[in-house]
Amino acid sequence: MKYYLIAGEASGDLHAGRLMQALAGADSAADFRFIGGDEMQKAGGTLVRHYKEMAYMGFVPVLMHLGTIFRNMEYCKKDIVAWKPDVVILIDYPGFNLDIAKYLHNTTDIPVLYYISPKIWAWKEWRIRRIRRDIARMYSILPFETAFYERHKYQVKYVGNPTVQEVAAFKASYHETRDEFCRRCGLDVSKPIIALLAGSRKQEIKDNLPAMTEAASRFENCQMVLACAPGIPKEYYDQFVNGTKVLRVFNDTYALLSHSTSALVTSGTATLETCLFNVPQVVCYETPLPKLIRFAFKHVIKVKYISLVNLIADKEIVPEMLADRFTVDGIMDELYKIMPGHQERDAMLHEYDTVRTRLGTKNAPAEAAALMTADIKQLKDEERARLLAILAERREAERKKREAEMRSASADNNASTTFEAADSAESTNNNSSDDDYTPSAGGSSVKTPSHGESSSGRSSADNERDFLDNLPNKDFI
Repeated sequence: MKYYLIAGEASGDLHAGRLMQALAGADSAADFRFIGGDEMQKAGGTLVRHYKEMAYMGFVPVLMHLGTIFRNMEYCKKDIVAWKPDVVILIDYPGFNLDIAKYLHNTTDIPVLYYISPKIWAWKEWRIRRIRRDIARMYSILPFETAFYERHKYQVKYVGNPTVQEVAAFKASYHETRDEFCRRCGLDVSKPIIALLAGSRKQEIKDNLPAMTEAASRFENCQMVLACAPGIPKEYYDQFVNGTKVLRVFNDTYALLSHSTSALVTSGTATLETCLFNVPQVVCYETPLPKLIRFAFKHVIKVKYISLVNLIADKEIVPEMLADRFTVDGIMDELYKIMPGHQERDAMLHEYDTVRTRLGTKNAPAEAAALMTADIKQLKDEERARLLAILAERREAERKKREAEMRSASADNNASTTFEAADSAESTNNNSSDDDYTPSAGGSSVKTPSHGESSSGRSSADNERDFLDNLPNKDFI
């Protein structure tokens, strides 16, 4: 089958690449065309736009590049229609992808599937109307989303969480000891490690890393180690860590978490990764206008938590330092509670088990690929049945129309026969004598056929019945 996929950022590119590999395993004739990135290219197929040409975050950058965004959207629509895929698969990135779905719903019969739901349970809940209308199937990677969508009368399928498989695969293949890791990365073997995971975007790093560093630096018996995000230049971090005791590792986050005592983590997938590595954590997220953000959380935003760990558990397992709670002293106090020897640390590690149980052990890309191939076949069968039903309705309408035309023609013929008979009777009455018997040459009499009777002795009623009997069969369809 022909698959057209759209991923608009780095995380979507990663998940889409693994999904494509799984689809290729499930469908030997899979042909991919996509908007995405390097991970999707590794899976094969044709890249038509790199997400780096499309990914703009924040109000001002989006406003400045509106023309580019609209041009990319128009190009994408035309490219999909020209290529005529069997299915379009959207990966997260709702601002762009939901508009594509709307266009395809209104102008084509191409089914649209969605892998990794937009986070409408947090904000923009009104988007559920568009999802119900435009998305044929939704595949979720967060277990609590199924209940949310059920409340809106829309069924989604939980396929497992990709991070579970990624962490499990790393653990199965990673055998480096703590001492070996410390020596390789230039760390002090004798000191516990406080991991700093400050986010994957420059703005997040700028907002969170300084406060995280200051809070962690107060634990002098520990060493602070920053997990530098892929795609962020080393030079960008320099302005925040130069002159501090922060050490850095690059492209080694999982190894760092394997040997860390505790962590300060910016909200996002990293909170889930830290949980799966069984590292106690404090979630940090600096926001502008903190009092206003706190008000929004109480009255506007639909969720109680920002970290995936707490959202999955549906309670606060890890402390969330955001808005007006985001202070250096506040972060330090929560970090102190989860250091070894404290009751809060043991309680958090115990609650992590709840999160792991709810996530399950499904292989998300493989599960999604298997469901998608089956669902695409079902959708095609449903579309074929729908078209056949339309065809049957049209044939039935044509049959009824022809029946009506035949009845009308029959009524016209009956009326014509009646008028002709009446004219014949009037002519006979005017031309015949009062006596219907005329003497024959031999003095005998011969009966002249009267009105309504033919010379062969058949009545006009008999002839009318013959006419009706000889009409074509009315059930001609």
